[in-house]
Amino acid sequence: MQGLVLERMDHSDSAANAQTILLVEDEMIIAFDISDRLEDSGFSIDGPHPSVDKALAALEKSRPDGAVLDVQLTDGTVYPVADKLKSMGVPIVFHSGHARSEDLASRYPGASVCTKPCPLGKLEQTLQDILDASS
Repeated sequence: MQGLVLERMDHSDSAANAQTILLVEDEMIIAFDISDRLEDSGFSIDGPHPSVDKALAALEKSRPDGAVLDVQLTDGTVYPVADKLKSMGVPIVFHSGHARSEDLASRYPGASVCTKPCPLGKLEQTLQDILDASS
């Protein structure tokens, strides 16, 4: 029993030190899959936020270490969120099946793009790479 308690304490300690990622995705099955994958990679998730309004409200409460953004959301494009993140100096990974990588790279230099569907491990590695480059 003590081993189980110690294991839980260790897990919560690592979660407390995890980098927080803002996840903006309106397709809930995809959102929960990404959330699970990122948590398994050691990140803490803020979200998923399915709309621009909810994501902007989250940014009013706290600054994430990085962000994974779908481009097309229920209430429009994610650009207002991306603009806010850019002004805050937060690294961004766009995760979209609809946006053109060239357009995103032009508007958000330094951001990365992973197209949907993204192979297992690619999104996680891309996010880690962009976080490492920004520190």
